[in-house]
Amino acid sequence: MTKADELKEWLLDRVKKDDVKLVKLQFTDMLGSVKSVTIPVEQLEESLERGTWFDGSSIEGFVRICESDMYLKPDPSTYAVLPWRPMERAEARIIADVYKPNGKPFEGDPRYILKRAVEEAKKEGFIYNTGPELEFFLFNKINNGPRISPVPHDVAGYFDFSPRDLASDVRRDIVFALERIGMTVEMGHHEVAPGQHEIDFRYDEALKTADNAVTFKYTVKAIANTHDLYATFMPKPIFGVNGTGMHVHQSLFDIKTRRNAFYNPGDKYKLSDIAYSFIAGQLEHVRAMSAVLSPIVNSYKRLVPGYEAPVYICWGQTNRSALIRVPMYSVGREQSTRAELRCPDPSCNPYLAFAVMLISGLDGIKKKIKAPKPVEEDVYGFDDRKLSDLNIKKLPASLYEAIEEFQKDRIMLETLGKHTYERYLDAKKAEWEEYIIQVTNWEIDKYFEIL
Repeated sequence: MTKADELKEWLLDRVKKDDVKLVKLQFTDMLGSVKSVTIPVEQLEESLERGTWFDGSSIEGFVRICESDMYLKPDPSTYAVLPWRPMERAEARIIADVYKPNGKPFEGDPRYILKRAVEEAKKEGFIYNTGPELEFFLFNKINNGPRISPVPHDVAGYFDFSPRDLASDVRRDIVFALERIGMTVEMGHHEVAPGQHEIDFRYDEALKTADNAVTFKYTVKAIANTHDLYATFMPKPIFGVNGTGMHVHQSLFDIKTRRNAFYNPGDKYKLSDIAYSFIAGQLEHVRAMSAVLSPIVNSYKRLVPGYEAPVYICWGQTNRSALIRVPMYSVGREQSTRAELRCPDPSCNPYLAFAVMLISGLDGIKKKIKAPKPVEEDVYGFDDRKLSDLNIKKLPASLYEAIEEFQKDRIMLETLGKHTYERYLDAKKAEWEEYIIQVTNWEIDKYFEIL
C-alpha cells in the first residue's frame, strides 16, 4: 500500500469516527480569498480518487469561461473538523489542490505556486520554514453593519490585562478553536492599538504555515461573529493608530542534516553566509515584492513612519524600525536563528507571499549577494542626507509605485509564472485605477464647505 493509499484509508476512517456529514473542499483565489465547494461525506472517497469538478472561470485569476472545467483534489493531511459548527451535524474542511482536465496541476493555483518555490529550495538543499504573526482588529457591530468609522471593541493597549482587555474571552475562544483544528498556538495578547490583537501559532515548513495562515483568518472571523463582533485583517482600519502587520520569521534548514543553515557560532550576529545572502536577496527584491506582500491600496497607509511599521530598506538586530530584524541569539536556541521580514500585512495571499520571499532570498544565495551593514539606530530619525549617505532606500509609498517596481523585476514573473503574473498585474492596476477616482470622506471634510 502506498503512502497516498494509507492517507486515504486513514481519512475515510477518521470522518466516520468524527461523524462528519459534510466536507468543505477549500482553496484560495489569486488574491487570497477562501473559496470552497461542499460535498456530502459519501462523496469524499470518489473526490480523493478522481477529484471534484468545479467551474474555474468564476474564480479571480483562474481561467476564461471557455476553459472553465477544473477539479479539486483534497489533501488528506489538512483535514480538520470545524469547531464552530454543531457537532451533531459535523462539518470538516480539507484544503484541496487545483488541477486541469488533463490531470496536471493548475499553474494559477496559489498553493501550487508555493509548492513549486519550495521544490526550488529543495534543489538547493534547503527546507524553508516560516512563522507568520497575524495581527487583527475586533470591532463592535453597529446597526447590523460596520460604520464608516469603526468602533473598537475595547480601549486596552499592548499586553493589557482584564478588565481593560474586554477581548480576553474572545481570544481564549479563538485559541481553543485553533487547537481543535490542529494548530499549535504559542501566545496571544492585546496589541498596541485599541481593539487590536495578535495570536501566534508555531512555525513550520512554508506550505503548512501558509495553510495555517488561511485557516487562522477565517477561524478568527468565525469566532468573532459568535461574540457579535467583526474581525478584520485590513492593514489600516483606523487613522492615527498602529496598523495591522504580518511579520514573518524565516529560516532555511539543511535537508540532509536538519540543522539551521542560518546559524554560524563564529559570527557576531550568529549568522551564516547563507543567511546574509538570503537577507541581501530579499532587500534587493523587496520593492517589487511589495505588490504581493502589501497588496492593497490600504496597505500603504500602514507603511508610514511613526507607527512601528517598516518604511526603510535595511536590516538590524535590536532595531524594530528596520525592514528585516534578526532576533537576538540565546544559548541553546541555535535552531531558532532566523530573519524576521516586517513589511508584509495579512491582506496578502500567504502562498504567493511566501513564494516570492523564498525565491528572492534564494536569488541572493545563488548570486552570493553581500548584505549591507546592519543599522541599529532608529531609522525614522534619519534625514534625507543621512539616508542617502547610508544608501538606504524606501519601500514604495503607494500601490501604484509597488506595481511599477513589480513590473521591473524578473523574479516576480519567474516565481508567479506567466499566467498568474499577468492576471495579478491586471487586478492590481484595476484596483489602483478604481481607487484614484473615488471621492473620500476626507475630501468632503477638507474641501466641500470652503470651495
